[in-house]
Amino acid sequence: MIQSDFIKKRILIVGSNGMLGQRLARWFSNDSGCELLCASLENCSLIENVEYHILDITNKSSVKEIVLKFFPDFIISTAAFTNVDQSEIEREKAWKINVNGVENLALYSWTIDAHLIHMSSDYIFDGKNGPYSEADKPNPINYYGRTKLASENSIKSSGVRNSIIRSNVLYGPTKSGRPDFVKWVFNSLTQNKEIQIVSDQYNNPTFIDDIVTAIDKIISYKKEGIFNIAGNEIISRLDFARRIAKYFKLNSDLIKPITTLEFNQLAQRPLKSGLITLKAQTELNYKPKSLSETFQVIKKELDL
Repeated sequence: MIQSDFIKKRILIVGSNGMLGQRLARWFSNDSGCELLCASLENCSLIENVEYHILDITNKSSVKEIVLKFFPDFIISTAAFTNVDQSEIEREKAWKINVNGVENLALYSWTIDAHLIHMSSDYIFDGKNGPYSEADKPNPINYYGRTKLASENSIKSSGVRNSIIRSNVLYGPTKSGRPDFVKWVFNSLTQNKEIQIVSDQYNNPTFIDDIVTAIDKIISYKKEGIFNIAGNEIISRLDFARRIAKYFKLNSDLIKPITTLEFNQLAQRPLKSGLITLKAQTELNYKPKSLSETFQVIKKELDL
């Protein structure tokens, strides 16, 4: 009789071509105890030697087909419409992806009794009294935040076994896709471009590899519920940009402070935000890297 310890866990990563998805795919592709399937909207895989399928999570029949065929133990959902300002304009599209798409994943996760791990956001809060714990009452102030809260509620009401991860200001060393905040600041200052950075938005920026290790722990411990996964330092976007400039020895004089009101973004932003990670530290042994440690990883991997 085969011992259960030798049975590989089956993991489906949805949104595997995104910033977080790429790191998750790389991590679990190196796990000998895992059978991995990656899926994303694009027609090519960004991770070599991993089985990959094209998937539009808003297409219910496509979600059904891939889930019932692969029969995963865990589904990690990172696919989302993440453009906060564009969500105000393309509300139907944002809802269709962030809510209806997640409902499809929850339905078929429930159908096969898979454990759904879903990425959410601090934007479900209004940013008046942060940082926030998992128990604080949500009150989104923009449409993107409303879709993320609705996705959480749809998962909870579906009856599926689930873990919801709330995070904020994701960054890390991915080689494909649009630049994250660190790479954008680095590129701009390297090219001697002036950049305007808001001085009154506070978060604890989250290194994507820290999320990956937290998800690995959730899978290993089969933990359910809501977990805040974020960095260990709450700072303003302005100070974050200045820390980037200092570490990479770039000209911080090119960084010009501006208030959120002056910046005049289409969607309202939570100002005093951030996430308290005590629960994750206690239940998942979560230990986020320091900013300088994360910059060191980025510098080495991207050869900056």
